[in-house]
Amino acid sequence: MVTPRVIATDLDGTLLRSDSTLSDRTRKALRITRAAGVRVVAATARPPRVIEDLFGSESLIDTAICGNRAVRYEVGSHKVLITHPLPQDVTRHVMAEVSRLVPKAGFAVETGHQALFEPGYRYRPTLDNDRVPVASLSELVADQLVKIMVWLPDQDPDAAWARLRPSLGQFVECTWSAKRAPLEIAAPGVSKAAALATLCQDWGVDPAEVIAFGDAPNDLPMLAWAGTSYAVANAHDAVLAATDNHTAGNDEDGVAQVLEDLFA
Repeated sequence: MVTPRVIATDLDGTLLRSDSTLSDRTRKALRITRAAGVRVVAATARPPRVIEDLFGSESLIDTAICGNRAVRYEVGSHKVLITHPLPQDVTRHVMAEVSRLVPKAGFAVETGHQALFEPGYRYRPTLDNDRVPVASLSELVADQLVKIMVWLPDQDPDAAWARLRPSLGQFVECTWSAKRAPLEIAAPGVSKAAALATLCQDWGVDPAEVIAFGDAPNDLPMLAWAGTSYAVANAHDAVLAATDNHTAGNDEDGVAQVLEDLFA
């Protein structure tokens, strides 16, 4: 294996434990990795404010790809850059089609600075408390959005996207972070892989010099792009099948175990 210069890791279900915490062992492994001169990128569907809460002022990562690519967050400067906003007309079209094809679905949107949700959106994530309730769908359509989140009454994102793809697939990217998670709908071309490729090009890093970790379907493009990829033991079946390398589950600090072997 080529000596890695970049480590890219998903957060929920991968680097974080199931209670959404970063263990002491993982913190130590990240410090060792960065002390070895290796860049660390958090690649997540989460917004930048959660990165702040998780990592604070501690220099454990270099940068974060947030919203699956739509936002780039620079840890040192706290700069939030919305790179791929979702146009208002697309937002309206998506909400209309979802409402037609998935009755009783609920909606929320991420602006990059806060989340807005209407009464039908029943998913409540951990960590992120900067959430604003609104009374109607029309209030969700902000000037610039990062993504739309869709709560599904049957909590089956695979089935819901299969129903929606024929009418929406040409307009948006759709991912989900767990088997029973909401749909996350963003602008075309938004993926962790695309954002990581841009970062590495800026840094002069070849894909062969990147190790990526993940657990969910939205990690698959990034895992395929990186020269070396690992799935944690608790990963989605499709992720386990697509990766040659597996490590222990997130609650056993699987990512930290690999980093320790490489850099300790």
